[in-house]
Amino acid sequence: MNYLIPLFSLFLAPAVADKESQKTDQNFSSNNASHKRLKRDWIWNQMHIKEEIDTPLPHHVGKITSSVRNNNAKYIIEGEYANTIFKVEETSGDVYAFERLDREKKAEYELTALIIDRRNNQSLEPPSKFIIKVYDINDNVPVFVQKVFNGSVPEMSPVGTSVTKVTAVDADDPTVTGHATVTYQVIKGDEYFTVDDSGVISTTRADLDRENQSTYEIIVKAKDAPGSSGDSSTATVIITLTDINDNFPVFKHPSFHFKVPENISVGGEVGRVKVEDVDEPQHRNTKYSFVRGDYRDTFEIVANPYTNEGIIRPKKPLDFEKVAEYRFDIEATDPTVDLRYFKSGGSRSISTVTIEVTDVDEPPVFTKLPYEFKVRENDPEIRTLGSVWAHDPDAAKRKIRFIRRRASPNGDYIRVSDTGIIQLPKPLDREFSSSYNITVAAQEILEDGRLSDRESHAQVHIIVTDENDNAPELVYPEEPRVCENAAPGKVIIRISATDKDEISPRGFFKYSLATEDSNFSLVENYDNTANITVKYGQFNRELAKIHYLPVIISDNGDPELSSTNTLVISVCKCNEKGNFTFCEERAKQVGVSIQALVAIFICIFTIIVFFAVITLLILLRKRHKKDLSGLGRNVAEIHEQLVTYDEEGGGEMDTTSYDVSVLNSVRKNGIKPEAVPSPYAQVQKPPGNITSGAGEMEMMIEVKKDEADNDRDLLPYDTLHIYGYEGAESIAESLSSLESGSSDSDIDYDFLNDWGPRFKMLAELYGTEPSEDFVY
Repeated sequence: MNYLIPLFSLFLAPAVADKESQKTDQNFSSNNASHKRLKRDWIWNQMHIKEEIDTPLPHHVGKITSSVRNNNAKYIIEGEYANTIFKVEETSGDVYAFERLDREKKAEYELTALIIDRRNNQSLEPPSKFIIKVYDINDNVPVFVQKVFNGSVPEMSPVGTSVTKVTAVDADDPTVTGHATVTYQVIKGDEYFTVDDSGVISTTRADLDRENQSTYEIIVKAKDAPGSSGDSSTATVIITLTDINDNFPVFKHPSFHFKVPENISVGGEVGRVKVEDVDEPQHRNTKYSFVRGDYRDTFEIVANPYTNEGIIRPKKPLDFEKVAEYRFDIEATDPTVDLRYFKSGGSRSISTVTIEVTDVDEPPVFTKLPYEFKVRENDPEIRTLGSVWAHDPDAAKRKIRFIRRRASPNGDYIRVSDTGIIQLPKPLDREFSSSYNITVAAQEILEDGRLSDRESHAQVHIIVTDENDNAPELVYPEEPRVCENAAPGKVIIRISATDKDEISPRGFFKYSLATEDSNFSLVENYDNTANITVKYGQFNRELAKIHYLPVIISDNGDPELSSTNTLVISVCKCNEKGNFTFCEERAKQVGVSIQALVAIFICIFTIIVFFAVITLLILLRKRHKKDLSGLGRNVAEIHEQLVTYDEEGGGEMDTTSYDVSVLNSVRKNGIKPEAVPSPYAQVQKPPGNITSGAGEMEMMIEVKKDEADNDRDLLPYDTLHIYGYEGAESIAESLSSLESGSSDSDIDYDFLNDWGPRFKMLAELYGTEPSEDFVY
């Protein structure tokens, strides 16, 4: 404690002297007022204490002293840490620390000193603040800001190339020499890397090869107090070597063998050659080239930018029949390799490539493409234009058949024979089409006669040369009109001509009038046009309001053709200025094309056929109704057709007295005639021996009944056969069914139901059932 007193005396002496000088000045400035009380001040300064003192507590910090001379004076301190960490002795003013201090937690403390009267706790001096500073001791180890650091450096970098920087922090006071100074040292991996005092790690070798070792893990130590063996800390640094392009590609195999069909398309993939480049993908720039072999015009090798493989593609079609195998050498190199870091082992790699071409069934090959022919139009003698030719490129050399596939314009204008001959079924018209195009397909004929499903195509172009076969035609832009009082030489209209034929640059038209007996004249303009002018003047509208002027137009073709065209000129009324004021409306000539006429004729023919069918159906319907109306007549009318005699017992003569077809039609339609009184029912038969020949009659009836039952084609003649047997003077009553139904006879005809289907109608007519009305 005694060693602190001289120290405080040194701090307090200047303060005391300063205070005394201030007091002297004050005394002089107060007009020597000797009766005024003198001011008292604190006579202490800052206090200091070391951190982490290992002696027993409390630790003396310093002493506060006042100039007040009062036996009842009492020292006290106030502040955040007063009376807890720091306490003061009331009478002496000694300040003590009751805890060990750590500068790294708090470097200084600010307190307030007071001196009061014990008796009344009145302040004897104004309070004064003072600071207690904690002195640092080197008690902290440097600590790295992170446990693991990462860095990178290109491979093959020169010695001293910076890699990364590490940082360690010491919590001690940096103002105290040696307390916060940090030094670094590589304790693992120092044969490859080093570190300076600022923490920068750099290389110590120039042969760091990523392909041999791509990462390094080193340990760096940090410590303070250079030259001493103080405490230290360590950190791990992971260093990655980045790649540079320092290696050439090498083929994985000394040779490559591929098989490819001969019909592979140009640009298709034949195969891939593979190389190995130990550099990273971004530094793989392999280039492939041919070294030996004469097939660089047949194939090309393109590097795949993603896989670095060499893709072999054909540059032209392959032909098994010409070349069945290709063999050549290729090399792989990388022009972007940095030669400063080039390693031994060669700058290129060579491999042999063999490509085997396999045979496939190829379609026929045309010998000339495309085909073009010329033909004169409308030439009836030309039937064959030429031919197309194709051959089988395979070893089989099959025969070829040619087929026309498409044509433009569409139609049967051009034909192709099985042997490829181009034929014309009829002459061509250039005015319809100046050129014709067809597609000809060639197919091989297989051994069994079928056509191969593989075919090739050739385009055939046919040009039709022009012949002068069309006469020129008149063209005028507007309807020609002339004033009735037009003067001679007045131009009425300018006419020109057109020709469907091809007009040569030296072609021209000649114009003339078919007759000179008119009030018009024609003047050539010698530019393929002509003017129609007034010849005499003064037209008479009362005589003719419209004039028909025939104009002859001819060309200079070979042969020369001409046509007569009628120009219709209207004579109009005009005013004094020559403007038209009134012209008669005339019917316009409407031209109809051949196609339109054909369509009209087809429509008319269709309508005629339709009406003919309708008429035929109506006639058939009327005839059918007529037949039905015949069936609807009453029984009396039918009877008049069947029986036309008045005498009785006609015998065989009865067969010609009625129309059996009417009876048959009635039977087939199931119509029952009305029951009307029969004129024959009241005829009295002459008496006689009716039993004579009864056996023969019965036998006759049975025979006829059997014939009718067995022969379905016979008509139901019923009683007619009986008449033929009875003779001309039979007195037996008639067995006919025509009028028996209405007779007064009491004969029971139910036995007819047992005679079979041929007598069904008679059974229905003469049966005992009540008759029904017939509906016609």
